[in-house]
Amino acid sequence: MGEVYTEITIKNVKDDILAQAGVIGPDEVRRVTVKAMADTGAWTLVLTENTCKKLGLKPIGASAVTVAGGDEKDCLETEAVEVIWKDRSTVCRPLVLSGEDDEILGAIPMEGMDLIVCPKRREVIGAHGDKPVYFVK
Repeated sequence: MGEVYTEITIKNVKDDILAQAGVIGPDEVRRVTVKAMADTGAWTLVLTENTCKKLGLKPIGASAVTVAGGDEKDCLETEAVEVIWKDRSTVCRPLVLSGEDDEILGAIPMEGMDLIVCPKRREVIGAHGDKPVYFVK
């Protein structure tokens, strides 16, 4: 199928909470728009170190992860971000892998926004059309 990229906006959740409380102005909420590789084999959002710096994210933990080639790497987990794709959004805590060049949109944030990768069109689309569908029991 090849690599599939999609544009997402990533927003610092802590900044957003401060703006809603009137502590900072809405224009002070740090956000970046990036082209992320949609990877259903990755479990969460992976950010580059540069993007983390722009967003002012602080590490909250560290762990070892196995990357696609089978190597094990140490990575940091950061404070929460809001991931926005078109008119959909979800919140997650991203991982930061040093030396990575691309942001990776993994399965958890894609599920959180009801998104899938369409192999025929080589793009990210809504799993259930224009409106997200969430199944709860």
